[in-house]
Amino acid sequence: MTSRPQPGGPRWPFATAVPTPLPTPQGHRLLPGIAHAEVFGSRPLELDLHLPPAELGEGPWPLLVFLHGGGWWYGRRGGVGPQFDEGTFEPFAELARSGLAVASLDYRLTGEVGWPLPLHDVKAGIRWLRSHADELGLDASRVVVWGESAGAHLAAMVALTADDPALEGDVGTAPLSAGGVSSAVSGAVCWYPPTDFVAFGPDRGLAEMPPDSFESLLVGGTASQRPDETVAASPVTHVDAGSPPFLVVHGTADSVVPFRQAERLRDALAAAGVPVDLVPVEGAEHAWHDGPASAATAMAATRAFLDAHLR
Repeated sequence: MTSRPQPGGPRWPFATAVPTPLPTPQGHRLLPGIAHAEVFGSRPLELDLHLPPAELGEGPWPLLVFLHGGGWWYGRRGGVGPQFDEGTFEPFAELARSGLAVASLDYRLTGEVGWPLPLHDVKAGIRWLRSHADELGLDASRVVVWGESAGAHLAAMVALTADDPALEGDVGTAPLSAGGVSSAVSGAVCWYPPTDFVAFGPDRGLAEMPPDSFESLLVGGTASQRPDETVAASPVTHVDAGSPPFLVVHGTADSVVPFRQAERLRDALAAAGVPVDLVPVEGAEHAWHDGPASAATAMAATRAFLDAHLR
């Protein structure tokens, strides 16, 4: 009997078989539930890969990586919010039919781990996709990350901390610093993102977020209890002139993540000379709960950004 794997230390390489894509009733192809990394004592990390229909050719396809929301506390990789039908794979199927590959990733939640492990998981997924690009028909040089809410926070962190050895983690495919592959992306789409955890409480009219808030649970305490972690987990901390282009879409009536958070990221990126477009959706609530018109506005802006940076 062999001894069980021990936690701690690098866990690469990780290999998994790439199955044959399945045709869907929505007119695209799907590789569901691919395990891209294993974590000792926890569940495998999985992704779904939505591919263009076979009649469009074999690629290589530009890649859009999607990260779900849920306050880092809940959610699953197939969900883009209440205005989209997860059962019909939307909007992923629509984007795939237009000639993009879309990967939706799982990451561990705050009931399982603390910061920065959710970011490590996401980067591991991007590295796995890039390392298997030839098999999957992906263009590893054209990758954009897209997230909503907590997923938008992670998307921003991915874009702003590319190949930082301190934030790559030891899960899945080895990072560039260990002779592996890059987690860098060429752009980021962020829907209603938390961007500055230090200012998040004041932006909501509070001295700081309470200990049981999603933000405090992520970093292991309030801003005053965990000041270093609060700063390190804030995307605005990591902006520099080498950051890739950003699209930020945010409802002006968001009662969960204040619109000011979007402005803070926009201002930091603009000050560093990074291309950034902030699209305010007037009167819109968090997750486009106000209705499908706001979701349609967000999707239109997202498609335009993708056309500019992935086509």
